[in-house]
Amino acid sequence: MNFKLRFALLFTLFVAIILLISSATIYVLYFNYREEDFYKRVKTEGLEFYDIVSETKAPEEAVAAKLIKGLHSNTGLHNNTLWDECLAVLDSNGSVLNKLPDTSHVNVDNAFLQKVKKFKEYEYAEADRQFVAMYLEDSKTYLIASGYDISGLKKLENLRYILMGVFAGGLLLTAVMSFFFVTEAFKPLVRLSNQMQKTTELNMNERIDEGKGNDEIQQIARNFNAMLERLNVAFESQKSFVHHASHELRTPLAAMLSQTESALNKSMTAEHYRQVLQSLKEDQNELIELTNSLLLLSQYEKMHYSNLWPSLRIDELLYEVIASGKRIFADATITLQFDEVPEHEKDLLVKGNDALLKSAFRNLIKNAYLYSNDKKVNIAIRIGSPEIQIEFVNTGQQLSSSETEKIMVPFFRGDNAITKKGFGLGLSIVNRILSLHKGHLQYAAIGASENKFTVFLPALPEE
Repeated sequence: MNFKLRFALLFTLFVAIILLISSATIYVLYFNYREEDFYKRVKTEGLEFYDIVSETKAPEEAVAAKLIKGLHSNTGLHNNTLWDECLAVLDSNGSVLNKLPDTSHVNVDNAFLQKVKKFKEYEYAEADRQFVAMYLEDSKTYLIASGYDISGLKKLENLRYILMGVFAGGLLLTAVMSFFFVTEAFKPLVRLSNQMQKTTELNMNERIDEGKGNDEIQQIARNFNAMLERLNVAFESQKSFVHHASHELRTPLAAMLSQTESALNKSMTAEHYRQVLQSLKEDQNELIELTNSLLLLSQYEKMHYSNLWPSLRIDELLYEVIASGKRIFADATITLQFDEVPEHEKDLLVKGNDALLKSAFRNLIKNAYLYSNDKKVNIAIRIGSPEIQIEFVNTGQQLSSSETEKIMVPFFRGDNAITKKGFGLGLSIVNRILSLHKGHLQYAAIGASENKFTVFLPALPEE
């Protein structure tokens, strides 16, 4: 069952419940009103009968004639006359003093009379006939009146049929209107669904009409277009990555193949063969380094931040990386200083992965060394909350504003890297590692010749 049909049926069900409750309420209220009103009529008729009986001193025949005349004359209680009425006045022992009509049978027992005497007035019904029994304490007599509300019951039956018809008609009309309403309301979603079906990696530049409103449908359209934009950027980045990776892999492979073919086609001395093999070794090392970098990027894409990572002192990590860097780059001058000496050891703590952070710092030191004019790398630690800043500063050619925007893109290399070996993956790896630690990397050109890369890492929260 599709969503439109389910929504229409659900809406129809809700309206049906409302109609059913309303109809039942109307029926019950009228039923109670009719019953209460008819009891009042029966009581009034009985009291009128008792008044006439009390005022009449004539013989029994004259009493009966006067009763009939008084109760059914045009000037009497013509409008209150009950259908198939039965009226009776009984003495304290339950004997009938007067009754109307004369042919009616009044059978009561002592228990019934005691109940009427106790409650003074007692109402009850038997087979649609309603009774009112009263004890008149002044005269020590009982009055029993009853009748059949044929008119009220007929109206009640008609009301039942009317309510059933209104319920069925209202339900049918609601079903038709709900399907029409749902169809109109879901048209924007249908258009959105059709656009989603048409969207592929080949036409991700197409966008859905967002409209001028600010309802939920327009918000969905805007969010969908924003999602397409992000996906388009991701696909373009992926295609660019694959293109550059293929190009970078092809270059050393082509060089290796060329040297191998040249060595096979020529007769060379042992020294020449040694030189070819040495060149092939360099190309292989370059290929291994590139492959390892690509594997690292792929591996870091699948990793996530973990609350189980230990707390690490940022200065100890940097000292270890600096010592390792000085062994690799013997002519490098690497210094570390604090912008402000921390008061507590915990001010230097960050939560992270030891190997990953060392790898990020190692790449930044290598990058600062390779692209510096004087082989000097100055590192500064700034303690703060909620972030710790680590600055890597060198002196060399600065990046332009357009290059600054692309330095985190894999395989991108600025103008200052034309004469340097590399693949443009170092800063991409650093940025990914910092993202895993909920940090980020920022570049700034200082003065006319200084470059500063700043690492931002969240400080350990206070206990």
